[in-house]
Amino acid sequence: MIEQDTVRLLRECDAGAKMGIEAICGVLKDVKSGGLRELLTGSKDEHEALAGDIRDHLNRFEDRGKDPPAAVSVMSRLKTKAELMMNPGDRTVADLMTDGCGMGVKSLSKYLNRYKAADERSKDYAKKLIAMEDRLTKELRPYL
Repeated sequence: MIEQDTVRLLRECDAGAKMGIEAICGVLKDVKSGGLRELLTGSKDEHEALAGDIRDHLNRFEDRGKDPPAAVSVMSRLKTKAELMMNPGDRTVADLMTDGCGMGVKSLSKYLNRYKAADERSKDYAKKLIAMEDRLTKELRPYL
């Protein structure tokens, strides 16, 4: 049970980190403010570092991880493009990213609660990712 919950939680963390990276990359070209660009680039780097740690831990279980669901990725890209076409600018980027972070926090919290038997290291990865998303939400507020 411990190993099964550990792998399941790690997979969800892997998908969540990948989704965060994908979302940030999807808006960076539309960012005008140097401060917002720096904030998002720093967050992307943090997500990439944590994703690497998560993948290393998954490798111990000989598991390839999990990509975000294709439908979710496509819908996210379409929404981002549509919103930025109608309302280009940093305010829209911050709004989109804030919504995405909220969904990430909610989803990861659900999985953290569901996979209670996961090892502590995996739980720590989930908690770190939740904290990163929560912190980014707060740091985006001045751009809303």
